[in-house]
Amino acid sequence: MPQKTRVVGLDVAKGKVDACIRSAGLRLSVASTPEGRAELVAWLRANRVGRAVMEASGGYERSWAEALRAAGVTVRIVDPKRIRHFAKAAGRLAKNDPIDADTIAWFAEAFPDGDVQPHDPAREEVDRLVQARAALKELEGRIAQQGEHGPPAIVAKALGAIAKTMRAELRKLEAAIAAKIKANPGFARRAEIVGSFPGLADQTAAGVIAWLPELGHVTDGAAALIGAAPYDDDSGERKGQRHIRGGRRKLRNLLYMPVMGAATQHNPVLKAYYQRLRARGKEPKVALIACMRKLIVILNTMLARDQTWNPPARADA
Repeated sequence: MPQKTRVVGLDVAKGKVDACIRSAGLRLSVASTPEGRAELVAWLRANRVGRAVMEASGGYERSWAEALRAAGVTVRIVDPKRIRHFAKAAGRLAKNDPIDADTIAWFAEAFPDGDVQPHDPAREEVDRLVQARAALKELEGRIAQQGEHGPPAIVAKALGAIAKTMRAELRKLEAAIAAKIKANPGFARRAEIVGSFPGLADQTAAGVIAWLPELGHVTDGAAALIGAAPYDDDSGERKGQRHIRGGRRKLRNLLYMPVMGAATQHNPVLKAYYQRLRARGKEPKVALIACMRKLIVILNTMLARDQTWNPPARADA
């Protein structure tokens, strides 16, 4: 009988990584240096580890994931909230780096069949550029807010200069994103399909490419991937209000304004759907989230069929 692949839980910090092979009772702590990565890889090979699980940690996990993949180890990156919920459910309230590594390994053993996204360096490059643009847009919004409250002239001048620089840098980033997508035939086709949907522009297409690579291959639950699916909150005779939760918030946030424009102005299908929901008494935000769900389902179908926008004869169909 073939031996079961061992799994390691990795708690990644800025300066070090704590590793735990829970099934063997083994632990290791190494520095976040090339030497530390080489030591970890050698330790994993010596202990026949074929799978590593770690939390997303603001980008610190990237170099470790690259080193492990290069060594032939399958890497799974998990939302930190899932690990914390798992720890609380298990009654594990203490928290430090070695405990976290053990908890991650425990989670990996309890849920061994979690999805592992295929490693795609080209998509990760687009991902990092899109994330940088989103961060700059958020900063641009904060700068604009400061300028709305009548600051002293010298402050207003400084804010204006910063805003001008940021707009220029955003244009450079957007050009770099467009160039990366154009250079990859698969990405270019996905961007063409997504961009053909009235109301969606280049940056929305880039976000879908970077943050939702599964779209077009999902058979069920596409809306849940971005956290736009409502979940029941019932118990016995009580029927609670359903709420959306989970999913990829950064993509949901990116989609919100384009969906609003599509549902109220630019897209005949979403506009008719939005108006029907409002006529039935749905609150505007509830109706917009429903339109977001419909958008994701439509895009999933378009990408699966490799077809650009082709609406039905009747907008309310």
